[in-house]
Amino acid sequence: MKWKQFTIETTTEAEDILISELADIGIEGVEIVDKQPLTQEELDGMFVDILPPGPEDDGKATLHFYLDEEADVPETIRQVKEVIRQVSSYVDVGDGSVSVSETEDKDWINNWKEFFHQFSVDDIVIVPSWEEVREEDRDKLILHIDPGTAFGTGKHETTQLVIRQLKKHVHGGEEILDVGTGSGILGITAIRLGAAHVFGTDLDPCAVNAVADNMQSNEIPDDAFSMHLGNLIHDEELFQTANRKKYDIVAANILADVLIPLTPVIVKLMKDGGLYITSGILDVKEEVVREAIEKAGLRLTEVTRQGEWVCLTARK
Repeated sequence: MKWKQFTIETTTEAEDILISELADIGIEGVEIVDKQPLTQEELDGMFVDILPPGPEDDGKATLHFYLDEEADVPETIRQVKEVIRQVSSYVDVGDGSVSVSETEDKDWINNWKEFFHQFSVDDIVIVPSWEEVREEDRDKLILHIDPGTAFGTGKHETTQLVIRQLKKHVHGGEEILDVGTGSGILGITAIRLGAAHVFGTDLDPCAVNAVADNMQSNEIPDDAFSMHLGNLIHDEELFQTANRKKYDIVAANILADVLIPLTPVIVKLMKDGGLYITSGILDVKEEVVREAIEKAGLRLTEVTRQGEWVCLTARK
């Protein structure tokens, strides 16, 4: 099926108002493309595989919406232009132009798969479900990971840094806390390396199904990995649930700005002698995270780097 893609060139100041007004004429599901930085709420929710900061906001925004091939294009353009005209009377709408193009129907949820192929982190091979394990890799540790709509393929430098630390420190029988679980790749790696149990937390509901699917793909027993939604910093009930066990290793692959308030909470959940493995830290944020770790009473034991990313490992 072919779709009509309508594009509006506008400003970040006007984008929310335009979307609201478009909804009033029956146009919903508008896609926004801009360079606005993430809000603090959005940053707090990004617990895995974090991208570097984007380009500087230039105040411009592009809005896309899609109608099927039977849509009345001239009438839709007329209505949209009228919306833009009305909004422009009290907000700067910028260019305010409307254009139409044709696009093929796509499976947007699964389209990303063409870009994700199996790869290695040292002697661990991460293989998606739609690919076969290569013959030369069959004697290596194989992880079957599909991120689905949750974060975490293992390709990002931050995830690889934590995987290497888990390889170094998981010897068998450990209790693991995985903060910002995403697809479950770190917890599943830990279990395959010999950990006894993983307690995972994430803010994204998509993580629950992603972890369940990846547990099944890797034949992880249900009682070996428990997945929980919530934020340990603010959710007292989740904290108390997590606090039923003391952890040998905590893995937190999240933003530096979240690690700072998270660290004193995590310390309360760790065994004496336990390890705290933190990543998702841009090199420019290393010092502030180091300070938070030391202020919480932990002793920094190792710093590893990959590209512009840093992993700090500390012991209680």
